[in-house]
Amino acid sequence: MKRTATVGTHFVGLISGICLIVGTMIGSGIFISPKAVLASTGAVGPCLCVWAACGVLSTLGALCYAELGTMITKSGGEYPYLMQAFGPLMAYLYSWTTIMVLKPSSFAIIALSFAEYCATPFYPGCVPPMIVTKCLAAASIILIVLVNCLSVKLASYVQNFFTAAKLFIILVIVVGGAVMLAKGNTEHLTNTFDGASTSFGDIGLAFYNGLWAYDGWNQLNFITEELKNPYRNLPLAIIIGIPLVSVCYVLVNIAYFAVMSPTELLQSPAVAVTFGDRVLYPVSWIVPLFVVFSTFGAANGSCFTAGRLTYVAAREGHMVKVMSYISLKRCTPSPALIFNGVVAIIYILPADINTLINYFSFAQWAFYGMTALALIVMRFTLKEMKRPVKVPIVIAGIVVLVSFYLVMAPIIDKPQLEYLYCTIFIFSGLIFYFPLVHYKVGWTRKIMRPITMHLQLLLEVVPPENAE
Repeated sequence: MKRTATVGTHFVGLISGICLIVGTMIGSGIFISPKAVLASTGAVGPCLCVWAACGVLSTLGALCYAELGTMITKSGGEYPYLMQAFGPLMAYLYSWTTIMVLKPSSFAIIALSFAEYCATPFYPGCVPPMIVTKCLAAASIILIVLVNCLSVKLASYVQNFFTAAKLFIILVIVVGGAVMLAKGNTEHLTNTFDGASTSFGDIGLAFYNGLWAYDGWNQLNFITEELKNPYRNLPLAIIIGIPLVSVCYVLVNIAYFAVMSPTELLQSPAVAVTFGDRVLYPVSWIVPLFVVFSTFGAANGSCFTAGRLTYVAAREGHMVKVMSYISLKRCTPSPALIFNGVVAIIYILPADINTLINYFSFAQWAFYGMTALALIVMRFTLKEMKRPVKVPIVIAGIVVLVSFYLVMAPIIDKPQLEYLYCTIFIFSGLIFYFPLVHYKVGWTRKIMRPITMHLQLLLEVVPPENAE
């Protein structure tokens, strides 16, 4: 008899769902990227407006995903929605780009932030050696992949703990800022629009940096199949989680400006640490410690969801078959998780992968826009489909238009060859799609069959329950 398994056993409840959204959204971004948003906007007022607008945009996008996630209750984020609305080719290009670049490079950047904050106390007065940072980042990736391979429940507990830790440090920063404002430190929060930038490209870049800190609002859609009562818990977690993060981000930025001038904030290597040194001394060490907790939690959430996308894409035949297999003993998609971890470690090796993420951000928002467009398309092509959550179609239209702006603004304002290279990479996936997926050339199966069998024995994994 053929042995099969299913991923998890619906371990993720409402609290864990909120923690996954909040914990993945709040990584290192709010402790580091306020500089980038301020540099692009040029003044405090528009900077705070961009942070608030990013929260609104993330909420609108997430509401679209709430309808999609309760209509098509499959894991894998945007993948099943693009598949349903536009067919396998669009879904494949999304999975190819996300699995090979977006998810592992994001995982790698968060791990590098974690490693840098971990290593800094051991090298007072100087930057930690790059080899130390990279080794620590690789070790953190291995540890996180191991946790996620061992148990869905353990990964959820880890996520819940680190989410509580990061909300604590945000509360400390907000209270510290409120105390400083109460003492009269309001000079940086007056005439806040003086010197503001009006450049089309600069505003787009500010949104990019703000939305990088908000990224993660769609994470619960990657694990829909493992949610308890997804029709209730998916929209509820979104409605609670994303506004909570938005409020936290705006209040934290106000707290920063209660302590630092815009110039001082731009010159600070790590804004939250500078804040801690000025407000929390002699216990300022808690800020870098909790930033370490925050980045580790975000990396765990990123790994948790990336594995599900790889698993679902492989289950549909768009990735190597063995990556759709599940641990027989632990009910986790361990081959998919391990693959994501290995690719993330590879991305740690180059000197600077931030450039990579900057140029591929336009691809991320292109797929967000396509997913919102998928919702509009399915309103007409699948009218009879049950929709437990139904958002006004104008919200999906706004998300499509804003996504188009975010994709086109940097390209029009400052056209660079790197955007062309990214586009070429996305469509290079077609080289593999037509022979291996569409036409299913026979010789590839002959090569992969023994490799799949040996990996199955080594990892103790079996096909998913719904595999043919």
